[in-house]
Amino acid sequence: MNKSYEVEYCNLELRFERRHIQQLIRDLIQDGYSLYWSESESIFIVSVRTGRKLTKLRFQRVHQSYKLVGDYIIKDAKLAEWLEKLIGDLRGHAVVKRFKDRQILIENILFGEVIRLVEVSGVQQRVLYQKGVDPSFEKMTYMYNSLSAEHEIECLQGEVDAELERLFEALKSGDEKAADASKEKLKKLRRSLMELEW
Repeated sequence: MNKSYEVEYCNLELRFERRHIQQLIRDLIQDGYSLYWSESESIFIVSVRTGRKLTKLRFQRVHQSYKLVGDYIIKDAKLAEWLEKLIGDLRGHAVVKRFKDRQILIENILFGEVIRLVEVSGVQQRVLYQKGVDPSFEKMTYMYNSLSAEHEIECLQGEVDAELERLFEALKSGDEKAADASKEKLKKLRRSLMELEW
């Protein structure tokens, strides 16, 4: 394995059921990782040993489910693969920075999908991929000069969290009409978030 391998996960947000965490623990043990876990009323911590390093994954309790939150630096390629698979499977959000030689690749992931990919070499930046249409110069200026955009993003993320809870309850109770309504609302919220985060 490349000794300089390093991936940083910023603003990571993934939603889990308890059984998903238990499955993750089983899978990591089967893959040969040494780990232990602890739990309190508000948080579930899974500590994974990779060589001399201990990575503590923090799952915050949200009602009956959990949310993996925080920033993580992973220097183990296999553990990074696990995390990326989870981001895709659970439609999570993250900013992923891959450090290779003298380059950094930065992926913005929203709902498990890469919406922007930027390559940074020294002081030069190059956008390799960006989903959708570039926002206008006026909109960019407004967003950078206004704190309201940041506040709007926080509000929208709160709405997304609440809507995901409603969707979960609707799916659990078998209410297809409510589930479809939640999915439509989530699509609209996703579009709004993507516009603001660009």
